[in-house]
Amino acid sequence: MIILAVDTTTFAGSVALLENTRLLAEVDINSAKTYSERLLPAVDFVLNTNGLDIKDVDGFALAAGPGSFTGIRIGLSTVKSFSYASGKPIAAVSTLKALAWKLRHPQTHLLCPLLDAKKGEIFAALFESKGGKLKEIVPEGAYLPDRFFSLLPSHRIIFFIGNGVDTYRDKIFEYFKDKARYPSRSQFIAYEVGYLGYDLLKKGKGLNSQEVKPLYFRKSQAEEKN
Repeated sequence: MIILAVDTTTFAGSVALLENTRLLAEVDINSAKTYSERLLPAVDFVLNTNGLDIKDVDGFALAAGPGSFTGIRIGLSTVKSFSYASGKPIAAVSTLKALAWKLRHPQTHLLCPLLDAKKGEIFAALFESKGGKLKEIVPEGAYLPDRFFSLLPSHRIIFFIGNGVDTYRDKIFEYFKDKARYPSRSQFIAYEVGYLGYDLLKKGKGLNSQEVKPLYFRKSQAEEKN
């Protein structure tokens, strides 16, 4: 199965092409340029590098959020147009779960993906990694930092990842001291989105272009003004 995976939820955007779970090509770009400028060239690159066309893709995997409202909308509309034109399904994957998946481990570990949601909030969750699988311990959502950190077990080692880590490092230390760990991993997640998306697609859990919804976890600024 050829899968095109797209993540536009943060500045660390990426596009990946997979054959099942094997990575064929990936473009990682951390840039302030809009995704309207860089997304389609990245898609063309990963396809052309493998001598493929968009019609050769069997399914799509999309980071559906949370993250930047603008980034999510651009990724969503692009992948939905691909899906609508081709009739191929979309696997919608959580940005937070994809980040946690980068840290998965055969032993039991607690993993905390953390995104800066602005306005003094974070997008976050706590997962337990065991046997190479993830179990959600604290639900994904938008939280006030103190509220979220108070839900985590401060006596256990927790691995943190995401663009919210640097923003809230002092707060993390306040709650977890030497129990906090900061693995050296990139925040590009298109491959992880594709990996998790493949699992959904092979189980027949792909969605059509009309069924895919963004994972915002809170109202956009435009919605709040109405």
